[in-house]
Amino acid sequence: MKILSFESSAVSAAVCLTEGEKVIASAFQNCGLTHSRTLLPMAEQLLTNCGLTPRDVDGFAVAAGPGSFTGIRIGVATVKGLAFGADRPCVGVSTLEAMAWNLLGQTGTVSCVMDARAGQVYNARFRLTPDGPERLVPDRALTIDALGEEIRENAEILVGDGANLCYTKLTDSCPYLTLAPSHLVYPGAYGVARAALPRFERGETLSAQALDAVYLRRPQAERIRMKNSQK
Repeated sequence: MKILSFESSAVSAAVCLTEGEKVIASAFQNCGLTHSRTLLPMAEQLLTNCGLTPRDVDGFAVAAGPGSFTGIRIGVATVKGLAFGADRPCVGVSTLEAMAWNLLGQTGTVSCVMDARAGQVYNARFRLTPDGPERLVPDRALTIDALGEEIRENAEILVGDGANLCYTKLTDSCPYLTLAPSHLVYPGAYGVARAALPRFERGETLSAQALDAVYLRRPQAERIRMKNSQK
């Protein structure tokens, strides 16, 4: 089964073509350009270099959130368009779960953290096993201090665009924290593919029309507007 997977929920953008668990081709950029300029061209070039078209793919997967509201929307919209045009199924996976899949082969407990601004992070924690990550908590938004209280005595690997932020703030009170290897800190599309593969195999897919983003909280502008309306 060939799956074309997308990750655009943070500052980096990535595309990966897999067949089962094997990587056929992958692309990654963290150069500061907007995902609207990079994501679809990366996918098109990757498929062209493999001599394939979207119709040669069995399905599409995307990190559907949490993360950057704009980045998630771009990734989901890209997959919806490709899946609709190729008449193929798609799967949306947790950005945080996909990060944990990128650490396949390592052991221990991982905290996947994305900077949610205002002193908060999007977070989920997983136990790393040879068969894949086992979820310990649901995706959530919480303060960095609250996360520190939870993992204070744990040996925990930090991964995600909030990893360095959390490590800097919590390393004194959480002495067993470590950072993931630098090439794995940012989300990659292979983790999206691995998180999506079991869902494809079980037939738990969506149509292009049904695929949607998953937000853990409202955009800041909307929160401010709601707060002002209550005054």
